[in-house]
Amino acid sequence: MAGLIPQSFIQDLIARTDIVQVIGERLQLKKAGREYVALSPFTNEKSPSFYVSPQKQFYHCFSSGKHGTAITFLMEYDRLSFPEAVEDLAKRVGLTVPREGGSVAAPLVLEGPLDALAAAERIYKAELKKSPAAIEYLKQRGVSGETAKRFGIGFAPDGWDTISRQVPNPKHALDAGLLVKNEEGRVYDFYRARVMFPVRNVRGQIITFGGRVLPGSDDKRKYLNGRETPLFDKSRHLYGLYEARQGVGTIPHMLVVEGYMDVVMLSQHGIPHAVATMGTATTREHLNLLFKSTTRVVFCFDGDRAGRAAAWRALEQALPEAYEGRELLFMFLPDGHDPDTLVQEIGAEEFNRRVAQSQSLATFLVAELSRQVNLSTPDGRARLVVLARPHLARMREGALHSLILEELFKLTRMQRSDIEALVSAATSATPAGDAAAAQSLTSRPVRVALQLLLEHPSFNELVDDIGLLEESAAPGVELLVAALRWFRDRPEARAGALLEAWRETPEGPILDQLSIAPLELKPEAFEAEFTSKIKTLEEMATQRSLRERVQTILQAAETRALTAEERAEVDHINRKLSRRDSV
Repeated sequence: MAGLIPQSFIQDLIARTDIVQVIGERLQLKKAGREYVALSPFTNEKSPSFYVSPQKQFYHCFSSGKHGTAITFLMEYDRLSFPEAVEDLAKRVGLTVPREGGSVAAPLVLEGPLDALAAAERIYKAELKKSPAAIEYLKQRGVSGETAKRFGIGFAPDGWDTISRQVPNPKHALDAGLLVKNEEGRVYDFYRARVMFPVRNVRGQIITFGGRVLPGSDDKRKYLNGRETPLFDKSRHLYGLYEARQGVGTIPHMLVVEGYMDVVMLSQHGIPHAVATMGTATTREHLNLLFKSTTRVVFCFDGDRAGRAAAWRALEQALPEAYEGRELLFMFLPDGHDPDTLVQEIGAEEFNRRVAQSQSLATFLVAELSRQVNLSTPDGRARLVVLARPHLARMREGALHSLILEELFKLTRMQRSDIEALVSAATSATPAGDAAAAQSLTSRPVRVALQLLLEHPSFNELVDDIGLLEESAAPGVELLVAALRWFRDRPEARAGALLEAWRETPEGPILDQLSIAPLELKPEAFEAEFTSKIKTLEEMATQRSLRERVQTILQAAETRALTAEERAEVDHINRKLSRRDSV
């Protein structure tokens, strides 16, 4: 059986690929200093905001927020899966894609839990053909055979060992969440008597399933979402996202709905850009995923109290992510309808018309807050500004922030300067988003050193003792140390290879932001500045070590007087620290 594409091959492939040539075959690039620029292929813009860096082998689109390596670009622009993008680039440079544990010609199949999940999909699809009840249920819901095939819908029979007796390695199936083990050590199927919906990651790999009971079942859990596993985190994945990204052309908007069947039926009716959360409220991680595909996200909720409460929770998560041309809207459904039933009743054209009439984030926010006050009184109007202040504090300065202030100005009839004064204290010091994370999670010496390292990975050779830096305890220094070691192990690698390798890690977004952040330095000053920042961190490590030594001596002498030798050492260290602090 074939396995993973080795990470070493990915790095070698990126190093051999000319990203300017790959993108230049699809976009009209123009030279601009050390970089190339073009109109964004992901948004409708009139001035270039798409930058390609041959030095870093990396691109960034400021209007859409998309960025990455040549592999990522092919996935985004050509709508390829990760293996397909790798194969495409490998052919260009005359390489054959190897697979760990398998022949080079074999299809990409991943060993471990992903194998078990892929096998489970085949089993569930085969079982669906044997279940008249499940087939009848799907027909009643209006699901066509073509749609069921597209989404890989299957059926888990009402048995305890459908998966366990057909998957050879129970460990992989346990790790994938397909099986569970009770206190007695017995292993049995997690999903039983349910219509099954495979959930895929952005590379198209199945990472979990969702299951829907058939009508008449005694099971009170209508939907059974996948268990949390190393592959699946419900706060970081969305059902239908992979399928929604398989179309051609720009994605005008993404609809966020609540159910698997909503996604399936909207797609069947010609509305393919819908995704569903799986047993959790929309998170910032969900939004960042969505904004990699579009600049417009529409939340679709029931119009009842519960639906509006869910919309409000989504809004609270969305506020820090509403910036740089990102648009967030809210659509509320008529009573008694969900997206599935509504699109079947009114059709795609009318459904899309209602989507176009969705409330903006600003309108929804101000309307919901206004419900809590009496706008006919001065106190009520002042109270509205007070209620809005913490929400504005979570936003970045920009067009949406200004629009909400404008709405407050109209409703309260207060002086604009008074409103701005009330909210400025809260908003001025509150960062948000990945750029803010890069700022807040890294100290300045670490941040600048990382930026320069991404510009010139060879700078890792200027650091004599990488481990010493870690002892500085500077915010983010662990990330700098890891990047230095990564480049030291890979002398030929450029920044794009590191960004690709860490793309789906928690550190990935921080590195992405640092890679595009401006450096207010001339290129000839890069090496000196990098050395300076490393020396700063080494000095911090030394000072920390000295202070810890003093603390150790004092703690050891808590119940007695210091010896003459201890007093002399403490005084010597304090004098040394004092001289360092005065420099």
